[in-house]
Amino acid sequence: MKSLKLISLALAMLFSILTFGQEITVSGTVTDETKTPIPGVSVTIKGTQKSTTTDFNGHYSIQAQKGKILVFSFIGYNTYEKIVKENAKIINVSLSPNTSSLQEIVVVGYGNTRKVKLRSADAVLYKENKSNNTVRMAAMAMPAKAKTESIAEPSKIYGNTNTVNINPPLPSTPNQEDYEAFVENQFETPKNAPLSTFSIDVDNASYTNIRRFINNGQAVPKDAVRIEEMMNFFKYNYPQPKDNNPFSINTEYSDCPWNSKHQLLKIGLQGKNIPTENLPASNLVFLIDVSGSMSDPNKLPLLKQSMKILVNELRKEDKVAMVVYAGAAGLVLPPTSGDQKQTIIDALDNLNAGGSTAGGAGIELAYKTAIANFIKGGNNRVILATDGDFNVGTSSNKDMETLIEEKRKSGVFLTCLGYGMGNYKDSKMEILANKGNGNYAYIDNIQEANRFLGKEFKGSMFAIAKDVKIQIEFNPKHVQAYRLIGYENRKLRPEDFKNDAIDAGELGSGHTVTALYEIIPTGIESDYSVPDLKYTKATNTANYSNELATIKFRYKKPDGEKSIEMIQTIEDKTKNLVTASEDFKFSAAVAWFGLKLRDSKLVTDKESKSILKLSKQALSKDPEGYKAEFVRLVETVQ
Repeated sequence: MKSLKLISLALAMLFSILTFGQEITVSGTVTDETKTPIPGVSVTIKGTQKSTTTDFNGHYSIQAQKGKILVFSFIGYNTYEKIVKENAKIINVSLSPNTSSLQEIVVVGYGNTRKVKLRSADAVLYKENKSNNTVRMAAMAMPAKAKTESIAEPSKIYGNTNTVNINPPLPSTPNQEDYEAFVENQFETPKNAPLSTFSIDVDNASYTNIRRFINNGQAVPKDAVRIEEMMNFFKYNYPQPKDNNPFSINTEYSDCPWNSKHQLLKIGLQGKNIPTENLPASNLVFLIDVSGSMSDPNKLPLLKQSMKILVNELRKEDKVAMVVYAGAAGLVLPPTSGDQKQTIIDALDNLNAGGSTAGGAGIELAYKTAIANFIKGGNNRVILATDGDFNVGTSSNKDMETLIEEKRKSGVFLTCLGYGMGNYKDSKMEILANKGNGNYAYIDNIQEANRFLGKEFKGSMFAIAKDVKIQIEFNPKHVQAYRLIGYENRKLRPEDFKNDAIDAGELGSGHTVTALYEIIPTGIESDYSVPDLKYTKATNTANYSNELATIKFRYKKPDGEKSIEMIQTIEDKTKNLVTASEDFKFSAAVAWFGLKLRDSKLVTDKESKSILKLSKQALSKDPEGYKAEFVRLVETVQ
């Protein structure tokens, strides 16, 4: 009898252990204190990375073990914790507002448009429920002087199609555009500066922005011209990599077209082209500027049509969330499968412009959403679409740089899409892309949107290598002086090359990257020669007579933290420009045009006829017509 009791007790204990360790599906609805459903609430199992978010109706579902704690959190509300008990398959939660901790206006949901007054120093919580279209807004405590100020009700951001714009945009003036000033690279001697180090740059925003100025009959601002972005707009016929490295290395050495005494060295990288079916799953967060400055036809309306092109490329295994910001930041679309295209498109169609520009809140919420839905080994990316006119902190550019450097540690990549004119802030967009493991494109028309987000979707959105750096050492036996054409804001210190903590550019699937060095050979008299220093002498006893230079590359895998190094020597063997490849001729013509637009003091021949002649020698392979378009731009400037 006693043994029977012991067996029963042991079985009961075993059953209890097994029951405790089993996962059950817990679901429910999250509402506020008025029983209004809250979409976008984060539901996390405490002490784990496992989480989900509530849908538009406030519903959630998650697998959890008995005894685990569910944590419900949402901006502007007190965090709530609930223990999962046996048979507790339904857990409904009501969150209470926490206005004291809120730092920004937060918007989620739908509604109708009107103005809401902010009262004295008291925080305001506004809610509305009309035909299941929910609006909620939590505003921070405002100073007394704010009594007369008003803000657009959040449905102006995500509302009915019959909304009226209550915040008409200010007229745009061309002189409000902002570009980062930089000084053109000068000649250096390998005796005094033996190493040239820089980060790759796959951005091409400068070219499309220049195209916009020329097509509008406007003068191109000097600092809007970044020659590396002009060259890298075009695709070149470099071979695919034949080893396990993610890119091939290609070099060519020929005459410099704008100075017959000089030579030109071209370095080209070709990223491995990954078949679409082999691409990793994507976790994308659209971060869309819907402030008042975005109301122009070439801003938010073009932006919405652009994003639809990208949506068309998505697969079932991909997911998209959508965050918007104006005077507020809010989640208007929780993570949605890529095959639910109409749902995503409907969310885009309902966006309207109005309000100020709280970019910092938008970036914070977008990265939070991306991290909450992070796909290990996948393509995790925030896609920011804006005219760049937003504020982050008190000293905007520096605070923004600090913020985005911190966010890149999360493993989430960044793509910046620029729109509009008049008040376009190119400098801010470039900082974001450069500092945030990202790339940057300027969308001036729907054709450009189709190119970058459609035809070149894989290269734009899927990184195959990150922190790609180039370091080249020129042989002083053959090189009297050299200078890197472009890449002024991508230059690195020699010691940065092997420092894995230093950020550099990303390379996408199928991407090409091209760089040019203008070289003064030894023994050539040139107006740009660099004088020898008295105490700096190069003593090279080894026999490297046939080497022009040694070039090194370092890169990390997209999810890696340790660099891989590649080394290649370049032979001192030049060819006449006539026999150079079309890739060499065309990239040189594009660089030459950029030097003309910047009015370079290191180039005496800036004749458009000479540039046209060279570029027309490289048009045999132009399936998309982009090279022919470049020729027309040169003719227009002429």
